[in-house]
Amino acid sequence: MQLPAKNKTCVIVGASHAGANCAMELRKQGWEGAIVLMDADENLPYHRPPLSKAYLSLAEGGELNPLFAAERYEEENITLALGITVTGADATTKTLELSNGTSLKYDALVLATGASAFVPPITGISNSKNVQVLRSSKDALAIQAGFKNAKNKNVVVIGGGYIGLETAASLQKLGGQVTILEREERILTRVAPMELAHFFQELHSKNGVTVKTAVSAKKITQTEAGLLVLGTDENVYEADLVLIGVGVRPNVALAEQLGVALENGIKVNEHLQTSVPQIYAIGDVAQFHHPTYNRWMRLESVQNAVDQAKVVAANITGIPTTYNALPWFWSDQFHIKLQMVGLSHGYTDLVIRTEQEKEDCFSIWYFKDDSLLAVDAVNNGKAFVLGTKFIKNNTVVDKEKLADASIPFKPNILIKSTTNVDKS
Repeated sequence: MQLPAKNKTCVIVGASHAGANCAMELRKQGWEGAIVLMDADENLPYHRPPLSKAYLSLAEGGELNPLFAAERYEEENITLALGITVTGADATTKTLELSNGTSLKYDALVLATGASAFVPPITGISNSKNVQVLRSSKDALAIQAGFKNAKNKNVVVIGGGYIGLETAASLQKLGGQVTILEREERILTRVAPMELAHFFQELHSKNGVTVKTAVSAKKITQTEAGLLVLGTDENVYEADLVLIGVGVRPNVALAEQLGVALENGIKVNEHLQTSVPQIYAIGDVAQFHHPTYNRWMRLESVQNAVDQAKVVAANITGIPTTYNALPWFWSDQFHIKLQMVGLSHGYTDLVIRTEQEKEDCFSIWYFKDDSLLAVDAVNNGKAFVLGTKFIKNNTVVDKEKLADASIPFKPNILIKSTTNVDKS
């Protein structure tokens, strides 16, 4: 294998999990040229998931957990360009114009630009203070400051997805009076079955969170006392702080300037290459075809970001590699840890297994006929580990034994047979 020449440059735009790991992987896999890692965020690249969980649960802003120590970037000779944005780009000349007035040439370009919170067009929202989203440490600090200064600690969370639920749990634990407004008939509509959604709604209700389903925010009014949120149920919800958690939109402005193909993000091939030579896309912004599940998708998860970073680094350094990692996710809410592996889209039936000896410990197994697609494990690390192993090995699981909690939760008992099964 012939590695790129030392005088070549790889520029990575976006220094979250995907970008920072890509920089480290390039060195690990033998890239000898320059590496420039840039991001609009001035902070040393840090872990994002704790922002809605442990970090937000702190009464004051705590230390950010860096992805890698500053010394590591120095050791690997990786140039950090933090607090800098790309203001112009030309794919023909392979040139980026930067917000500090300089320009930068690249031989390989990795777009790890992520996604931004979607803010719905609610009447009055632009004229209201203390309406926040949560995507960065700056957002988290703003939420903490708004909550600290709140007189009554009333919080309205718009959106009943995982981000909305996690932030609601974190602020409720700090003493907030939290109300969730979800426009659908139940929470977690797009990402979880009725059984799991019901469990989490009950969990929040037991811990003092008010959950209103089939209710959207119609209008937000700023008053001297705070905010008034008018719902589509015609009720008015008082709030010192409003959090928006209704989804994200991929950041494709730079990709548009470069002329790459777009489709629900930046469209990439099996090598995570865009339609323009020498430009790659990874992480939340990349729309790719997953061969295991035979569908196009864009995944917003740390696992996806890190695994795609490895694939792109290999391809840039001359090792043709395709992406086919098994997706997994997690969510922490109150005393509950939810671990999810695989994608349940297209399932034909599911099996719920409740561990009788433990409280709030169960797992949901999604099947397409005999093929295991995904597992949601609630306070059940063993189910997560076994589910991951079974999916990777295309193991056929005995559903009747799986559903019977009196039968030991052991692979040699649960396996019916092993064969290649179709997940498409």
